[in-house]
Amino acid sequence: MSDHEAADADTTATTTDSATAGPPPRQPWLHQLNVCVNGNATALSSTGGDIEPGTAQGLYVDDVRVLSEATVRLEGEAPAFVAEGASGPRAEFVLSARNLGNPGPDPTVEVHRTRLLEDGAMVERVVLTSRAADTVRARLVLELAGDGAAIGSVKAGHVVHPEVAPQVVTAPDGDALVTTFERHATRTTFDPAPAALLVRGDRAVVEVDLVVEPGESAATTMRVETTRTSASVLDADPGRAAVAWDGVRVVADDPRLAPVVDHSMDDLRHLLLRDPDDRADVFAAAGTPWYLTLFGRDSIWAARMMLPFGTDLAAGTLRVLARRQGTRDDPRSAEAPGKIPHELRRTAYLDPESGLALPPVYYGTVDATALWVTLLVEAWQWGMPQDEVRALLPNLRAAVQWLTTTGQPDEDGLLKYLDTSGTGLANQGWKDSGDSIRWRDGHVADGPIALVEAQAYAVEALNGAARLLRALGEEGADEAEKEAEGLRTRLSERYWVQTDAGRHLAIALDGRGAAVDGLASNMGHVLGTGVLTPAESDSVAAQLTGDELLDEFGVRTLGSGNGGFNPIGYHTGSIWTHDTAIVALGLAREGHRAESAAVATALVASAEAFDYRWPELYSGLPMMGRPSPYPASCRPQAWSAASAGALVTVALGLRADLPAGVLEVDPVVPPPFGALRVEGLRLGDATVTVSVDRDGHAEVTGAPEGVEVRLGGTSA
Repeated sequence: MSDHEAADADTTATTTDSATAGPPPRQPWLHQLNVCVNGNATALSSTGGDIEPGTAQGLYVDDVRVLSEATVRLEGEAPAFVAEGASGPRAEFVLSARNLGNPGPDPTVEVHRTRLLEDGAMVERVVLTSRAADTVRARLVLELAGDGAAIGSVKAGHVVHPEVAPQVVTAPDGDALVTTFERHATRTTFDPAPAALLVRGDRAVVEVDLVVEPGESAATTMRVETTRTSASVLDADPGRAAVAWDGVRVVADDPRLAPVVDHSMDDLRHLLLRDPDDRADVFAAAGTPWYLTLFGRDSIWAARMMLPFGTDLAAGTLRVLARRQGTRDDPRSAEAPGKIPHELRRTAYLDPESGLALPPVYYGTVDATALWVTLLVEAWQWGMPQDEVRALLPNLRAAVQWLTTTGQPDEDGLLKYLDTSGTGLANQGWKDSGDSIRWRDGHVADGPIALVEAQAYAVEALNGAARLLRALGEEGADEAEKEAEGLRTRLSERYWVQTDAGRHLAIALDGRGAAVDGLASNMGHVLGTGVLTPAESDSVAAQLTGDELLDEFGVRTLGSGNGGFNPIGYHTGSIWTHDTAIVALGLAREGHRAESAAVATALVASAEAFDYRWPELYSGLPMMGRPSPYPASCRPQAWSAASAGALVTVALGLRADLPAGVLEVDPVVPPPFGALRVEGLRLGDATVTVSVDRDGHAEVTGAPEGVEVRLGGTSA
């Protein structure tokens, strides 16, 4: 995702108790589950709709599993699976009760199960429809339980018993059930009232009698309402209503593009959370189920890629992070003055298998500070109100100070990281698994690590800060530009390597200052930051779209000829949706239009294979012409879903600078998705529509008065 604290717990788990029998715990796999989400709540179930005990499935609220079992039986038998689907907060399941109705091969009793996550509640409805010749009488039995497991324990593989089991009490309250946990309580009601409601320990059995006449339907509805009974560090509520995306509509010759955008925006909207310190501000939670909270890098990139659809998400994300910007030095949390946090959780996070132990607010990121600055600059260019921008200038200055001092811990003048706590992240760029920074021969680099993209992000941020400060008549622009130029020079001098793959950018410098010469997608994040000469840009574009890194479904995180390459490895050869989208954006910004189109169409091909709901990452190694899922991947995930915005930006060639009175629309020719029309683009308060015909000629309507629209480099 997003920002995974560690790769699959399989790779780090150890058995510390010699008396414990059996294999060590394993991180649960998610790729076969049905997942829906709404803000702070997510529901994971089997494809038949059951939440099966003894698994990672459940209804999670604020990272606590309040429902660990919810199974449906009709006359003692589970309905048979037919089809299922999910988008945003909704899930639907079509099943068949093969033990009811007419005998023979044709199913005559259909079971339609729907799930909706409302704010504060999960509503589940089971409808029986009979095509049978005679009246169908069936006893529907629901078995329900909640175990209060923490998401960190479940992720570590403790899917049955959390390491520290909270007190869970379930009791009947008339025709309802009340379950109390450490920080929450649930009240479950039923319509119609059940024929029987029994509580046996921590499990409830609910019985409902259904009578269905031929051609008719009968239904029962369960509502699970969750309330907080004590406060946490981040009591964030759903924020879907805070963004104005209802008017977005995409029509394209390529029939895949519209559902990509529709599904992605639905999912992203329902990953939004409100800042409890100011509920007007929203941000994108990183992904469900493991990271349904604020992650600096993920939330920033998601907001950045969605800027063509408005600045509300960007402005909220900027302010949420600014409120938590570092003010002191604290090695345990990695906090430093001016530093933007990596993640904010409701309570301390513990992975009992890997040893990862993080405080609720953790700052272990080398790149979120630069990305925050760039998001502020780009949000200003897309029309974020100037008074809101000015209000964040103290945070901008603090961020610039960190980028040019504390973030560069020694005399070589590079941003780098090294976890000194022993319980934090070993790697603090977006590739944050322990084995992600590799040499060409495959061995893992030693820290401290100075990532190539972190330097490039900082150059872009400092130059952007200079433009913003100068435009607003503020001091400090010249100093920021000077720092940017020095860092750009150091990158140019120290990061280029020659290997059997040719001349390319290294992933990083290691603790000895040597260039780590693995061939990886990191170089794609350097594109468009203002670091590269035209010749260097050509070289990077050629490597990224060569056989080692680009396949038919996206850009690999590590080249196929690199030692340690694994197409399903977390950061060692898999494809990450957002990583590929960032490469496409960078190629477009550098003028590599054909290459950017090739990467964008590969990304759309992957979306189709995943039913237009991108996972966090996947393997591009095809299985019968389709990519293979990474089994533990979050889905949906914020910067994956936001990659739809990147596709639109690339296809239309969008660039906005509202303070300068300019909107550029320079479509790729030939258009990668054929004729294309995008409605609901936002430039300040204006709603804009862009149409591109099959020859690449563009038309823009709705641009604000006084804004010059430049089509393909010429004014409209």
